[in-house]
Amino acid sequence: MRIRAGYEITYECPQPTPMLLMLNVHASRVQDLETPDVLRTDPHIPVSQYHDGFGNLCSRIVCPAGRTVLSADFVVRDSGLPDPISPDAIQHPVENLPNEAIVYLLASRYCETEHLSDLAWKLFGDVPPGWARAQAIVEYANKRITFGYEHARPTKTAFEAHEEGVGVCRDCSSNSCRAHLPLPKPAG
Repeated sequence: MRIRAGYEITYECPQPTPMLLMLNVHASRVQDLETPDVLRTDPHIPVSQYHDGFGNLCSRIVCPAGRTVLSADFVVRDSGLPDPISPDAIQHPVENLPNEAIVYLLASRYCETEHLSDLAWKLFGDVPPGWARAQAIVEYANKRITFGYEHARPTKTAFEAHEEGVGVCRDCSSNSCRAHLPLPKPAG
């Protein structure tokens, strides 16, 4: 399967504004690109890039005052096969996870675990841990949150996306990925 992907993002900056962008295909999928995944800027802006600790290609720019358009257009190959199903997958206790996995469990400005953990236990606490719980969470997020670019805003959090029922990929994944944390059950 060939997937044409890309974006066009327009910024209007009142003054020169430094930006850190993560808009490129993840390093794990670069070999699947049929055409280059290149960040274009209009007007032309110098771009410096580096890979972060998660394998993301990060681009650093300084947008000039005024209008700037960032864009890309590329083709990526994919098998089209569904993700593997692992009904026997287990949920490991947090204390048994490798140190390098812990960073993925931390709260972020986009995912306020203090608001979502009680909801997660209420909705999924009775679902058997492991694959069944993970699948229940993914299905819930897919039914609960309607995807649409028009619902994006830079300050939107996972909890707000949950309450509003609309969001973009970041909002949907934050609700799915962090809601299954084996956090302590609420008292009472």
